[in-house]
Amino acid sequence: MNFLLWLILLVLCWPLAFAALLLWPVLWLLSLPFRLIGISVDALFDLLRALLGLPARLLGVKGSRR
Repeated sequence: MNFLLWLILLVLCWPLAFAALLLWPVLWLLSLPFRLIGISVDALFDLLRALLGLPARLLGVKGSRR
């Protein structure tokens, strides 16, 4: 689907299509640290959820699963 949209952009405005083609790897590299931070924060919240839910799981309280 993305390729088809790029082909349409190539037909309509080829300089913009080539600029998008050249700038896409740069934007991906710039967004990579933010993705890593997001993965780390998500893992931290999963760890906190597991630690806070551990006593309930050990006691066998219903509804402590996700």
